Amino acid sequence: MIYDLIIAGAGPAGLAAGIYAGRYMLKTLIIEKAQDGGQISQTAEIENYPGLRTDMEESGLTLTERMTEQVKRFGAERALDEIISFELEGEIKKLTGLSGKVYEARTVILAMGAHYRSIGCKNEDKFRGMGISFCATCDANFFRGLDVYVAGGGDSAIEEAIYLTKFARKVTVIHRRDELRAAKSIQEKAFANDKLHFIWDSVVDEALGEDVLNGLVIRNVRTGELTTIKADPNDGMIGLFGFLGMIPNTDRLEGSGIELMNGYIRADESTRTNIAGVFAAGDIRTKELRQVVTAVSDGATAAYQAEKYLAG
Repeated sequence: MIYDLIIAGAGPAGLAAGIYAGRYMLKTLIIEKAQDGGQISQTAEIENYPGLRTDMEESGLTLTERMTEQVKRFGAERALDEIISFELEGEIKKLTGLSGKVYEARTVILAMGAHYRSIGCKNEDKFRGMGISFCATCDANFFRGLDVYVAGGGDSAIEEAIYLTKFARKVTVIHRRDELRAAKSIQEKAFANDKLHFIWDSVVDEALGEDVLNGLVIRNVRTGELTTIKADPNDGMIGLFGFLGMIPNTDRLEGSGIELMNGYIRADESTRTNIAGVFAAGDIRTKELRQVVTAVSDGATAAYQAEKYLAG
């Protein structure tokens, strides 16, 4: 069977594309290798998505579930598979799954997302969404008035640390070197901020706590010395943000002809790539802001572009 559209990935971008493709009456297949929602399915609470109800807490999982139900109503087919190779040139695009199946379509939306580089500490997975975060824009408000720690030392780490000082009582940057890698102009702002502090030559070795993060073990990379940091008893928890970079899920695109920039798919606000009939939506593409709201916008735009391409 040859579909009008195949969407690779069922995060917010892929699900939004599926909704819009259904409204355009395109015969659509969404292929996802794991759980719908991508990164947001692991987010305990979402505050900054427009239109959320104020009488209940919204998690990434509940938001994803409603998106998935909308996709079903608009008739997109689903496949549980991991795409291991992409043949995107030509009129008919071919995607080969780990299952051995070959999926064919006239247009493709690449929405496989990206993932945050791990902090690398013990118990990191246990406290994701329960004190450990990778997005200040998403989660800063949850740490209002608390002590917050930031792992990293590049531009994004220091910019996000400065942003976190608007919410946290104190922000401490933990950096494995004895100087920052961030641009000098960003460093000047950081060092001038009274709420921003630094622990040099160190990494986070272990995250501590029961239900929520309430302590850290910091290891000095030069001496090996371990230091334990505990939350203020009146607070009961601390925050740890990892800003060590993002890794786009583009490794399977090698040899496909898709143009990449710093590992991300080169695509503008139209979501069009360098290959006709192929579009990129969400965190996988070059863009300034990677949020749920921008991902669903990309998905809607990509489906619109696919419909235009097919009509043309």
